[in-house]
Amino acid sequence: MKVQFWPRVLLITLLLALPAITWAQTGTLITVDPSAPSHAFPHFWEQMFGSGRAVLSLRDSYRQDLRQVKQITGFEYVRFHAIFHDEVGLYDEDPQGKPVYNFSYVDQIYDGLLANGVRPFVELSFMPKKLASKEILHAFWYKQNVAPPRDWNKWDDLIKEFTQHLVNRYGIEEVSQWYFEVWNEPNIDFWGGDPKQATYWDLYDHTARAVKAVNPRLRVGGPSTAQAAWADDFLHHCFDNHVPVDFVSTHVYGNDRSQDVFGTVEDIPRNRMVCRAVKKVHDQIKASPMPNLPLIWSEFNASYANEPPVTDTSYMGPWMADTIRQCDGLVDVMSYWTFSDVFEEQGVVKTPFYGGFGLIAEDGIPKPAFNAFKLLHQLGDQRIELDSDSALLTRKKDGSLVLAVWNYAPPEQAGTSKTVTLRFKNAKLTRVLISRVDPEHGDVHALYEKLGAPRYPTQAQIQQLKKAAELPAPEARALKNSDLTLTLPSYGLALIELK
Repeated sequence: MKVQFWPRVLLITLLLALPAITWAQTGTLITVDPSAPSHAFPHFWEQMFGSGRAVLSLRDSYRQDLRQVKQITGFEYVRFHAIFHDEVGLYDEDPQGKPVYNFSYVDQIYDGLLANGVRPFVELSFMPKKLASKEILHAFWYKQNVAPPRDWNKWDDLIKEFTQHLVNRYGIEEVSQWYFEVWNEPNIDFWGGDPKQATYWDLYDHTARAVKAVNPRLRVGGPSTAQAAWADDFLHHCFDNHVPVDFVSTHVYGNDRSQDVFGTVEDIPRNRMVCRAVKKVHDQIKASPMPNLPLIWSEFNASYANEPPVTDTSYMGPWMADTIRQCDGLVDVMSYWTFSDVFEEQGVVKTPFYGGFGLIAEDGIPKPAFNAFKLLHQLGDQRIELDSDSALLTRKKDGSLVLAVWNYAPPEQAGTSKTVTLRFKNAKLTRVLISRVDPEHGDVHALYEKLGAPRYPTQAQIQQLKKAAELPAPEARALKNSDLTLTLPSYGLALIELK
């Protein structure tokens, strides 16, 4: 009897230990120590947003979405294309070819932003029809002209008149807090000069000097390129030719190709591309003759295309959190493209969820990305060191701790759920509040599909969808022996407030 009894006890003991063995293989343990070294953590990812072109800012739907995003992020600047487009009505010429200016819509555009507590990040583009050297129309639905000017003196005068009008209307104390960026992505099809770089240098030199001629306090920069291009050449050009420059700006997207950004043949994952490009330009600035210039990443997102499984879904929560983690310390401002799907580059919106860039879909329906920004806004302004590539630990001014943790997977292949145990050291904590964004929290898609994915939702359906997009109240949990264990689904982001 005794000989048979001990193997049974051993077998039962092993069976009871299986959950622990399974956790050790599949779970993640993160040690959280608030006494670890920390550094300043400014919210560089939510200070500025992009948007649809200038004239769209006159729409009520645009301004409603702007107010919603302002409420959850406190963002300070907005950037858009085409303030010089003919639909804004700024530039004309009389029969003798003399310039005629009309600032009516310009004033309404900027008045609307300022009334809602947001300043312009002024992209100086595109070419008015009567000032263009030729007709080079871009493929966007609104057909902007991307040609160089036919008369550089008239271009200089346009920049001076435009800038002087802004100073006259709003005052130099206000406008000196704006930014003036010369053009948009001149290294690709947004610029019709030939050769592109040399003619863009002409454009930049004329524009920057014209802006500074109005008032040297005004801030101007570029090259506003796609794919993190030209920054090193731009800096040397400005330094060698004594051209004014107050900041460096450029763009990249998560699905840009390594050949275009780095000149290499690599398969760089979507969640690594943006911050790797940011580091490239950061290092170029530091190695330049002007190493202290700010870096403003004036466009970024996980995709430059309309990919519904990317920008419309909960994927954006972990992607955004991981981007913040990696880019910290490398950039001064990053401008998410865009805050709203009031946007017409591909034409009039045809359905609420088409892979638009915005945080808010048509009809004012918040996407999961909106809720991700809402949670990430709650992070503190001090970042505490943490040995994890899927978590951020921060401290607020009042001393409280806020932790973000996520479960990233690429959009084309959802991963499995992940169990995370947070083990707290050197902290007297009793309870935590957990908020989540994932396919079951703050994501309208389940309801949208249940409603039959309507192309034109009814007013009643819109209200249902807005309700489904709301985040539930935070879940209160108690710590168990200084541990907190939670399970994150694929594409899950959790924000944990520690009390």
